[in-house]
Amino acid sequence: MTPSTRFIYGFHAVLAKIRQHPGDVLEIFLDASRNDARSRDLVKLAERLGLRLLQVDGGRLDGMAGGGRHQGVVARVDAKQRYVSLEDVLDTLAEPALLLVLDGVTDPHNLGACLRVADAAGAHAVIAPKDRAVGLNATVIKVASGAADSVPYLTVTNLARTLREIREREITVVGADGTAPRTIYQADLRGPLAWVLGAEGEGLRRLTREACDQLANIPMLGSVESLNVSVAGGICLFEARRQRSAPAQPG
Repeated sequence: MTPSTRFIYGFHAVLAKIRQHPGDVLEIFLDASRNDARSRDLVKLAERLGLRLLQVDGGRLDGMAGGGRHQGVVARVDAKQRYVSLEDVLDTLAEPALLLVLDGVTDPHNLGACLRVADAAGAHAVIAPKDRAVGLNATVIKVASGAADSVPYLTVTNLARTLREIREREITVVGADGTAPRTIYQADLRGPLAWVLGAEGEGLRRLTREACDQLANIPMLGSVESLNVSVAGGICLFEARRQRSAPAQPG
């Protein structure tokens, strides 16, 4: 890899890049042991677009991804940072959406940690407003430890409007709010979901809160009143994953 190129990995990130900027995709590396529908669809898409695709062993992918969760696919792309749209991300999903929306997170270390948490929980994108976010600077990318490439980071002009658009896609929008009457464990988080979190201490802005379908709180049992946003995001995202994997209760 040259300084002008970099690796991205994971089906969501690679497919979103292919859909938005196929000319930036120089090579695609696919785990040769995969023969599922998702990998076959990727091969067909690469062939249709004339993209170079190589089937390699998993160990080589591990090295390219630096130990990150690559899901059996890595792409070498132009190093220039580009952004994908929310529609690009949602249209590539093979499971119900799981999104993390950040309202007012301006610290680069917090954003990098949020991207790592989102990657670990299998979130499909992290969304933030352009005027209240730090952006993907060098500190964010370093703290994210590869997650800046595996999780699409989308900035939007109007967050409240974007939340309404997400709801129109039949994705439930849940805001994390310490004053909410019910906890995250009482909320139904099993379907397509967007978690919305504000900065520590400030919480959600009024318009953001009003754009949510519902609010839920993280029970605080100790003496501290709030959590770092990346910690709170991890709790919320993994609770959604836990509920999705739990056996269905008899009706």
